[in-house]
Amino acid sequence: MGAKILVIDDELEIRRLLKIGLIAHGYDFTEAATAKEGVYQAVTARPDVIILDMGLPDQEGLEVLRQVREWSQVPVIILSVRGQDHEKVQALDIGADDYLTKPFSVSELMARIRVALRHQANVKDEPVVQIGDLFLDFSRRLVKVAETDIHLTPIEYDLLKILAANAGKVVTHRHLIKAIWGTEAQEHSQYLRIYISQLRKKIEKDPNQPGFILTEPGIGYRLIAME
Repeated sequence: MGAKILVIDDELEIRRLLKIGLIAHGYDFTEAATAKEGVYQAVTARPDVIILDMGLPDQEGLEVLRQVREWSQVPVIILSVRGQDHEKVQALDIGADDYLTKPFSVSELMARIRVALRHQANVKDEPVVQIGDLFLDFSRRLVKVAETDIHLTPIEYDLLKILAANAGKVVTHRHLIKAIWGTEAQEHSQYLRIYISQLRKKIEKDPNQPGFILTEPGIGYRLIAME
Protein backbone atom coordinates (compact mmCIF):
# COMPACT_ATOMS: atom_id res chain seq x y z
CA MET A 1 0.00 0.00 0.00
CA GLY A 2 0.95 3.61 -0.40
CA ALA A 3 1.12 6.32 2.25
CA LYS A 4 -1.26 6.00 5.20
CA ILE A 5 -3.94 8.72 5.35
CA LEU A 6 -5.97 9.27 8.52
CA VAL A 7 -9.35 10.97 7.99
CA ILE A 8 -10.88 12.50 11.13
CA ASP A 9 -14.43 13.57 10.27
CA ASP A 10 -17.80 12.93 11.91
CA GLU A 11 -19.66 12.82 8.58
CA LEU A 12 -19.99 9.21 7.45
CA GLU A 13 -20.64 10.28 3.85
CA ILE A 14 -17.39 12.28 3.74
CA ARG A 15 -15.40 9.36 5.15
CA ARG A 16 -16.94 6.98 2.61
CA LEU A 17 -16.19 9.38 -0.25
CA LEU A 18 -12.60 9.84 0.85
CA LYS A 19 -12.12 6.12 1.46
CA ILE A 20 -13.12 5.37 -2.14
CA GLY A 21 -10.93 8.16 -3.54
CA LEU A 22 -7.89 7.45 -1.40
CA ILE A 23 -7.89 3.69 -1.96
CA ALA A 24 -8.38 4.27 -5.70
CA HIS A 25 -5.22 6.43 -5.64
CA GLY A 26 -3.25 3.71 -3.85
CA TYR A 27 -3.32 5.11 -0.33
CA ASP A 28 -3.84 3.18 2.90
CA PHE A 29 -7.01 4.53 4.57
CA THR A 30 -7.66 4.94 8.30
CA GLU A 31 -10.60 6.81 9.82
CA ALA A 32 -11.97 8.31 13.01
CA ALA A 33 -15.33 9.96 13.74
CA THR A 34 -14.42 11.85 16.92
CA ALA A 35 -11.58 13.98 18.23
CA LYS A 36 -10.70 11.45 20.93
CA GLU A 37 -10.58 8.58 18.44
CA GLY A 38 -8.67 10.75 15.98
CA VAL A 39 -5.89 11.56 18.46
CA TYR A 40 -5.68 7.87 19.39
CA GLN A 41 -5.38 6.88 15.72
CA ALA A 42 -2.78 9.61 15.14
CA VAL A 43 -0.66 8.09 17.91
CA THR A 44 -1.17 4.38 17.15
CA ALA A 45 -1.57 4.28 13.36
CA ARG A 46 1.25 6.75 12.67
CA PRO A 47 -0.32 8.20 9.51
CA ASP A 48 1.69 9.99 6.84
CA VAL A 49 -1.02 12.65 6.39
CA ILE A 50 -4.04 13.63 8.50
CA ILE A 51 -7.24 15.01 6.96
CA LEU A 52 -8.96 16.84 9.82
CA ASP A 53 -12.48 18.25 10.09
CA MET A 54 -12.81 21.46 12.14
CA GLY A 55 -16.21 20.67 13.67
CA LEU A 56 -16.11 17.37 15.60
CA PRO A 57 -18.83 16.26 18.04
CA ASP A 58 -16.65 16.01 21.16
CA GLN A 59 -13.96 18.65 20.56
CA GLU A 60 -12.93 21.30 18.07
CA GLY A 61 -10.58 20.19 15.32
CA LEU A 62 -8.18 22.95 16.35
CA GLU A 63 -7.71 21.22 19.70
CA VAL A 64 -6.88 17.98 17.92
CA LEU A 65 -4.35 19.90 15.82
CA ARG A 66 -2.79 21.43 18.94
CA GLN A 67 -2.47 18.02 20.59
CA VAL A 68 -0.91 16.42 17.50
CA ARG A 69 1.56 19.30 17.13
CA GLU A 70 2.82 18.70 20.66
CA TRP A 71 4.61 15.57 19.46
CA SER A 72 4.39 15.27 15.66
CA GLN A 73 4.99 17.27 12.48
CA VAL A 74 2.83 14.95 10.36
CA PRO A 75 1.16 17.00 7.58
CA VAL A 76 -2.38 18.04 8.52
CA ILE A 77 -4.90 19.21 5.92
CA ILE A 78 -7.99 20.90 7.37
CA LEU A 79 -11.43 20.24 5.87
CA SER A 80 -14.29 22.44 7.01
CA VAL A 81 -17.58 24.03 6.01
CA ARG A 82 -16.32 27.13 7.78
CA GLY A 83 -14.87 29.53 5.27
CA GLN A 84 -13.99 32.51 7.48
CA ASP A 85 -10.47 33.79 6.87
CA HIS A 86 -9.64 34.20 10.56
CA GLU A 87 -10.33 30.51 11.20
CA LYS A 88 -8.12 29.50 8.30
CA VAL A 89 -5.34 31.76 9.59
CA GLN A 90 -5.72 30.35 13.10
CA ALA A 91 -5.47 26.76 11.85
CA LEU A 92 -2.43 27.53 9.69
CA ASP A 93 -0.70 29.41 12.51
CA ILE A 94 -1.27 26.52 14.92
CA GLY A 95 0.40 24.18 12.47
CA ALA A 96 -1.98 23.02 9.75
CA ASP A 97 -0.26 22.46 6.41
CA ASP A 98 -3.24 23.27 4.21
CA TYR A 99 -6.93 24.14 4.27
CA LEU A 100 -9.84 23.15 2.02
CA THR A 101 -13.40 24.37 2.43
CA LYS A 102 -16.32 21.98 1.95
CA PRO A 103 -17.63 21.21 -0.61
CA PHE A 104 -14.27 20.36 -2.13
CA SER A 105 -12.92 18.64 -5.20
CA VAL A 106 -11.50 15.18 -4.49
CA SER A 107 -8.92 15.68 -7.25
CA GLU A 108 -7.79 18.92 -5.58
CA LEU A 109 -7.50 17.17 -2.23
CA MET A 110 -5.40 14.43 -3.83
CA ALA A 111 -3.10 17.10 -5.27
CA ARG A 112 -2.76 18.72 -1.83
CA ILE A 113 -1.95 15.31 -0.31
CA ARG A 114 0.81 14.75 -2.88
CA VAL A 115 2.28 18.16 -2.07
CA ALA A 116 2.14 17.42 1.68
CA LEU A 117 3.87 14.06 1.24
CA ARG A 118 6.56 15.54 -0.98
CA HIS A 119 7.17 18.40 1.44
CA GLN A 120 7.43 15.99 4.35
CA ALA A 121 9.97 13.90 2.44
CA ASN A 122 12.07 17.02 1.83
CA VAL A 123 11.78 18.34 5.37
CA LYS A 124 15.58 18.09 5.69
CA ASP A 125 15.70 21.45 3.88
CA GLU A 126 16.99 20.49 0.46
CA PRO A 127 19.30 23.38 -0.58
CA VAL A 128 18.16 23.27 -4.23
CA VAL A 129 14.57 23.88 -5.36
CA GLN A 130 13.37 23.73 -8.97
CA ILE A 131 9.82 24.88 -9.82
CA GLY A 132 9.31 25.19 -13.54
CA ASP A 133 11.71 27.90 -14.77
CA LEU A 134 12.40 29.03 -11.20
CA PHE A 135 15.66 27.67 -9.74
CA LEU A 136 16.79 28.30 -6.15
CA ASP A 137 20.11 27.24 -4.67
CA PHE A 138 20.11 28.28 -1.02
CA SER A 139 23.64 27.04 -0.35
CA ARG A 140 24.94 29.55 -2.92
CA ARG A 141 22.17 32.11 -2.36
CA LEU A 142 21.40 31.84 -6.09
CA VAL A 143 18.07 32.55 -7.80
CA LYS A 144 17.48 32.02 -11.52
CA VAL A 145 14.49 32.23 -13.84
CA ALA A 146 14.91 30.54 -17.23
CA GLU A 147 18.71 30.42 -16.69
CA THR A 148 18.85 34.18 -16.00
CA ASP A 149 20.32 35.30 -12.67
CA ILE A 150 17.85 37.24 -10.55
CA HIS A 151 19.21 39.79 -8.10
CA LEU A 152 17.07 40.08 -4.96
CA THR A 153 17.31 42.37 -1.98
CA PRO A 154 17.92 40.62 1.37
CA ILE A 155 14.25 40.91 2.35
CA GLU A 156 13.04 39.68 -1.05
CA TYR A 157 15.40 36.73 -0.80
CA ASP A 158 14.30 35.87 2.74
CA LEU A 159 10.63 36.00 1.72
CA LEU A 160 11.26 33.71 -1.25
CA LYS A 161 13.28 31.33 0.91
CA ILE A 162 10.44 31.01 3.44
CA LEU A 163 7.88 30.45 0.69
CA ALA A 164 10.13 27.89 -1.02
CA ALA A 165 10.71 26.01 2.23
CA ASN A 166 6.92 25.70 2.42
CA ALA A 167 6.23 25.20 -1.30
CA GLY A 168 2.64 24.16 -1.89
CA LYS A 169 1.57 25.35 1.55
CA VAL A 170 -0.13 28.58 2.53
CA VAL A 171 2.14 30.82 4.60
CA THR A 172 0.15 33.39 6.56
CA HIS A 173 0.80 37.12 6.54
CA ARG A 174 1.47 36.91 10.27
CA HIS A 175 4.09 34.19 9.86
CA LEU A 176 5.93 36.06 7.11
CA ILE A 177 5.89 39.38 8.96
CA LYS A 178 7.11 37.74 12.17
CA ALA A 179 9.90 35.88 10.35
CA ILE A 180 11.15 38.97 8.49
CA TRP A 181 10.53 41.87 10.87
CA GLY A 182 10.02 40.26 14.28
CA THR A 183 7.20 39.57 16.71
CA GLU A 184 6.35 43.22 17.34
CA ALA A 185 6.00 44.18 13.67
CA GLN A 186 2.41 43.29 12.79
CA GLU A 187 1.92 46.80 11.41
CA HIS A 188 4.27 45.85 8.53
CA SER A 189 1.47 44.29 6.46
CA GLN A 190 1.75 47.08 3.88
CA TYR A 191 5.52 46.48 3.63
CA LEU A 192 4.83 42.79 3.03
CA ARG A 193 2.53 43.56 0.09
CA ILE A 194 5.15 45.91 -1.38
CA TYR A 195 7.96 43.36 -1.13
CA ILE A 196 5.81 40.55 -2.55
CA SER A 197 4.92 42.85 -5.44
CA GLN A 198 8.62 43.62 -6.05
CA LEU A 199 9.49 39.93 -5.83
CA ARG A 200 6.82 39.06 -8.39
CA LYS A 201 8.16 41.70 -10.79
CA LYS A 202 11.53 39.95 -10.69
CA ILE A 203 10.51 36.28 -10.99
CA GLU A 204 7.08 36.25 -12.70
CA LYS A 205 6.53 36.40 -16.45
CA ASP A 206 3.42 38.48 -15.77
CA PRO A 207 3.32 39.97 -12.24
CA ASN A 208 -0.38 40.75 -12.69
CA GLN A 209 -1.10 37.07 -13.29
CA PRO A 210 1.48 35.35 -11.08
CA GLY A 211 2.34 31.73 -11.73
CA PHE A 212 4.76 31.17 -8.86
CA ILE A 213 3.61 33.21 -5.86
CA LEU A 214 -0.15 32.87 -5.45
CA THR A 215 -2.26 35.05 -3.16
CA GLU A 216 -4.61 33.40 -0.68
CA PRO A 217 -6.94 36.41 -0.08
CA GLY A 218 -7.08 37.51 3.53
CA ILE A 219 -4.71 34.72 4.61
CA GLY A 220 -1.26 34.83 3.03
CA TYR A 221 0.75 33.52 0.09
CA ARG A 222 1.58 30.15 -1.46
CA LEU A 223 4.55 29.28 -3.66
CA ILE A 224 3.34 26.64 -6.10
CA ALA A 225 4.81 23.16 -5.90
CA MET A 226 5.41 20.96 -8.92
CA GLU A 227 3.02 18.02 -9.26
